Amino acid sequence: MRKFDTKVQYLKYKVLREVARQAWNDTLLENVLDIPKTIVPGKVPTMRCCVYKERAILAERVKLAMGGGNSANIINVIDIACDDCPAIGYQVTDSCRGCLAHRCEDACRRGAISFGYNHEAHIDKTRCVECGQCAKVCPYSAIVNRKRPCQNACKIKAISINEDNAAKIDDEKCIQCGACVYQCPFGAISDRSFIINVIDMLKKSQGNTKYKVYALVAPAIGSQLNYAKLGQVITGIKELGFHTVVEVALGADMVAQAESMELAEKGFLTSSCCPAFVRYVKTAFPALEPYISHNLSPMATIARYIKEHEGDAKIVFIGPCTAKKAEVQLDDVKPYVDAAITFEELQALLDSRDIDITTLSEDVLDNASYFGRIFARSGGLSDAVAEGLKEQHLDDFQLKACACDGIEECRMALLKKSRNALDANFIEGMACVKGCIGGAGNLTHGEKNKAAVDTYGREALEKTILGAIAPLQS
Repeated sequence: MRKFDTKVQYLKYKVLREVARQAWNDTLLENVLDIPKTIVPGKVPTMRCCVYKERAILAERVKLAMGGGNSANIINVIDIACDDCPAIGYQVTDSCRGCLAHRCEDACRRGAISFGYNHEAHIDKTRCVECGQCAKVCPYSAIVNRKRPCQNACKIKAISINEDNAAKIDDEKCIQCGACVYQCPFGAISDRSFIINVIDMLKKSQGNTKYKVYALVAPAIGSQLNYAKLGQVITGIKELGFHTVVEVALGADMVAQAESMELAEKGFLTSSCCPAFVRYVKTAFPALEPYISHNLSPMATIARYIKEHEGDAKIVFIGPCTAKKAEVQLDDVKPYVDAAITFEELQALLDSRDIDITTLSEDVLDNASYFGRIFARSGGLSDAVAEGLKEQHLDDFQLKACACDGIEECRMALLKKSRNALDANFIEGMACVKGCIGGAGNLTHGEKNKAAVDTYGREALEKTILGAIAPLQS
């Protein structure tokens, strides 16, 4: 079974794997400049006009893999890799028949439409303001709006095009969801990696004798690395040097219990589990910020519990989310989570140590309930909150949930709430389509992921939220 959806992911993985190999061997600093040539040897280009440009781009990828970049944002644009997308904006296609009606000309208030050879329409880009009125009235649908894949992917319009014709990210608007990372067909947008920090933590723990290193795996793990059995994945993570693997789903159980109580008390909430959604509320709908649940995310919740009971333990989150890398830098999360990596980076780490998980024995991952595990897909949190209300005998409160997956759905729900037109008392917001199983840091993205998560949930030993968290409260 293929490990990756695209060749862009595979290229990113090769860089991460090589950086990790050098870091394990303490040879990264002396060999860092040779990594691009290791990945693209010889003189024949495989992707670009020449091997020299390929290696220059790879050098930028290496920088991101080492935690660097050209901005403080988790999401960075590799300028020299962003040069092969066609011109953007409204364009007249070959479908234009040069008709007599000239509705496009009448609709344009800027005088940007003219007619040339064969009476075909032409758009003057110096006058066009991209309003799209001409496209709406064309009877042949001959005027189309060509957007770059990254701009199409970014539903909050945080991406523009700079003077060098490269993508530019507005860091103030960006919510670090990573949609542009996955959709860019040239891999010109990528997330910074912190695998070197993780390797450093594992090595300095001296086999978990100096301190224990915990791996917190997101519920979406049930849909990933599916060329092997889940138990083998858990064994593989421990083979990397982690002391214990804990389900973030257990933190989800804790959040579901607390959030259901908070909802019953306050009467209306938006969820706090997705850091990209939370940032979107704060930047685009600041008036609704007081409605965000005061609970930490499941990741931070279970990490806080571990730190409070294990002292100087180190915590590494492993999941599908690029926004988690930004969340762990927040003041209220930083004390509990030391680093966050994606499933893409986990695969690179395993292969950097030549760990073939398909040959390993199966370990057990059974810390959470069914309801904690289904947080990975859209609607799972709402189902868990409903269960939390039921188990805590808060049945008098009638849950009216609005589960939103993708920023466009989130925007509509938040807009309705801001206008007092939302028939719901709980907004479950997830920035990625389908929820966490659609996260940019996943190895695979597909319909099968939802079914895999539900199957993973049903395999949970604990069938209730209270049953899962009871051992933590004793």
